[in-house]
Amino acid sequence: MQNFKQIQDLMKVDMKKVDDILINRLDTDVDLINQMSHYIITSGGKRLRPLLLLLCARATNYEGEHHYPLAAVIELIHTATLLHDDVVDESKTRRGGDSANEIWGNAASVLVGDFLYSRAFEIMVEPNSMEIMRILSKATNKIAEGEVLQLLNIRNTDISQTEYYGVIERKTACLFEAACQIGAILANVSKKTIKALGDYGLHLGNAFQIIDDVLDYESSTEIMGKEVGNDLAEGKITLPMIYALEKTSGAKNKLLKTAIENSKTSDVNDIVSILFDVKAFEFTRQIAEKESTKALKSLENIPKSDYQKALGLLCELSLIRNS
Repeated sequence: MQNFKQIQDLMKVDMKKVDDILINRLDTDVDLINQMSHYIITSGGKRLRPLLLLLCARATNYEGEHHYPLAAVIELIHTATLLHDDVVDESKTRRGGDSANEIWGNAASVLVGDFLYSRAFEIMVEPNSMEIMRILSKATNKIAEGEVLQLLNIRNTDISQTEYYGVIERKTACLFEAACQIGAILANVSKKTIKALGDYGLHLGNAFQIIDDVLDYESSTEIMGKEVGNDLAEGKITLPMIYALEKTSGAKNKLLKTAIENSKTSDVNDIVSILFDVKAFEFTRQIAEKESTKALKSLENIPKSDYQKALGLLCELSLIRNS
């Protein structure tokens, strides 16, 4: 197994069942919800979070059926956060197409996001597991905290690396962690194994988001599906920029701060050059690699199987992706 396509092929049958659940459980007699839900769910994306839940369930030899609806829950929660994110960020594109708020407006996007959250919670009670409900409700709360923290840090040139890590753990990594924990809980394995897979998800999520922040400056609009320097345009300060601010002074430092404080992208080429000069991307990738290594180490006591190998491969792929 060497690439993401092979992982998708391994889980093709399982992911099809999750997609069927998403389509069926989002059906409602409210036409606008049907239109928006169908548009969002079919607009692409790797479905990485539900895939992690399914892989962890398989890797721990779960033989039931609850992993399918719970994987759908994970995807619904993630999709709801994207809808709300795009409203807050005033985004016009998502995954290479128009964002939902660009088509239907902010009010509809917020309300349909709320519908996705409520439908997710409706489904999550079905396995009748207080532990799973606790994990999912806690993760959803932490995501909301992360969104608020990110909002508070908009155009803030004084944010530290520690504060940045706190935001991405809440905003991204905690849902990876929850997905992996749930897959193990369903299999009724030991607390040690549940923790190991939760740690795997947490560190993988961190690596994934850190690389995402690099790609925002390094990748192309065609590949990423959004404008290069999009984070800067939204006033978001991520790890490459935090590191560059620490390593620059004088005119270069002033240029970076002015761009952040004014959400200014007209100097994005000069900014990228500064980031390269101070090795901000190299530093950021090193941090992502450390997180990926921690994730891989967490799999050491998980029984060897194609599913365990797939989880390990995701650690490597998280570092070399281009979108």
